Amino acid sequence: MKHIQDYYAPLIGEFEQVVLLSLLRLGNGTWGAAVRRDIQERIGRELPVSVVYVTLQRMEKKGYVKSYVGEPTQERGGRRRRHYLIDTLGEQTLGRSYRALRKVADRMEERLAAL
Repeated sequence: MKHIQDYYAPLIGEFEQVVLLSLLRLGNGTWGAAVRRDIQERIGRELPVSVVYVTLQRMEKKGYVKSYVGEPTQERGGRRRRHYLIDTLGEQTLGRSYRALRKVADRMEERLAAL
């Protein structure tokens, strides 16, 4: 049975999908620098430091992710690190966006891979 949000929930942008997928892969509680490094390794392109943090902040305002500040560590010179986790709404939105993309691309994988 379809829910009302399946019809009216906005799809997320490409980079938001990439960031949520990275958070999902790295596990809840990871930090922005690790997300940036993961994305850079997978897409083979340098990203400005700010782009991941701005995206994470925007998604936190939308309710897709939550963050918390960890304890200061000696390895970071006593500085704290902000940790991120996917909220339920973020998981649902990522799943919905992924399913929509798969439906639209159905039976086009070879053609899309050749582009």
